[in-house]
Amino acid sequence: MAGVDSVEKLEDVIVRSAEQVAGQIRAAKDAISTVIFGQDRVIENTLVTILSGGHALLIGVPGLAKTKLVETLGITLGLDAKRIQFTPDLMPSDILGAEVLDESSSGKRSFRFISGPVFAQLLMADEINRASPRTQSALLQAMQEQHITVAGARHDLPKPFHVLATQNPLEQEGTYPLPEAQLDRFLLKIILPYPTLEAEHDIVANWNSGFNARRLDRVDIHPLSDADAISRCRAMVREVKMEEGVQHYVVDVVRRTRAHPSVLYGASPRASVALLLCSKALAAIRGRDFTTPDDVRDIARPVLRHRLALRAEAELEGVTPDGVITDIVQAAEVPR
Repeated sequence: MAGVDSVEKLEDVIVRSAEQVAGQIRAAKDAISTVIFGQDRVIENTLVTILSGGHALLIGVPGLAKTKLVETLGITLGLDAKRIQFTPDLMPSDILGAEVLDESSSGKRSFRFISGPVFAQLLMADEINRASPRTQSALLQAMQEQHITVAGARHDLPKPFHVLATQNPLEQEGTYPLPEAQLDRFLLKIILPYPTLEAEHDIVANWNSGFNARRLDRVDIHPLSDADAISRCRAMVREVKMEEGVQHYVVDVVRRTRAHPSVLYGASPRASVALLLCSKALAAIRGRDFTTPDDVRDIARPVLRHRLALRAEAELEGVTPDGVITDIVQAAEVPR
């Protein structure tokens, strides 16, 4: 009986911790929504990225508050946030940092490392497709390895470390699109839609009332309780339960991307792991300590849309990755 009591007490602790984490996440989401109007699903998906320990690619036309979203996230979550505007002449050292030669008053010379803007907990890579492939690769390698190497010396990046990169779907001339293998480094590809009529009225009304959207200090936004809150939230996301039937559903969805007639090549097993982890994070945001097929369906498009390639004839017929994924999640066998 003592063993049973211990298990029940442990389960109670896990449930209470999950409820506390969910409360903190919902509070953060609500705080961000006071600045970013009409983008609830985008905010939710961005928080999924942070809680899953990954990076996201934000796609949207200018003026949809991509930069403001990252700035607000940094304040709300208590993260050190920096921004890099990518341009064709940007060099890897402009991002990573470089060694400079110092000379002391006694004439002794030595090299000193000056860190670049990549040394941030939350980095916005604005219009990443405007940088050269060499510069893109430098950032993407840092994202993957969580450290950089300069002149043979290793420099670890801060923890947590997240990159939110943006791309403008317009004006593609003179840009360097990210190769498919590098797109896979991003956990989610989040598409920002235009706001609804009601949300756009709210935006205009707030500006008309004297609220300056560039002054976040006027808004009641509070960071999470302490510097370790994000780490605790991420640890609890890992503890969210996923029954075997839902795991089978995750695998079924991903494997169907490889057999769909419109798809040239489908998602890899890495996508299965990403879909599992993001489904857990979404369940935590929604206040549950267990996942459901609905969580998988709701996060499948951001997880998979950049991990499959369509056949040329399918694209000519107007088929889209999101359309394919929608077909797949509806056709996949739902666990009972």
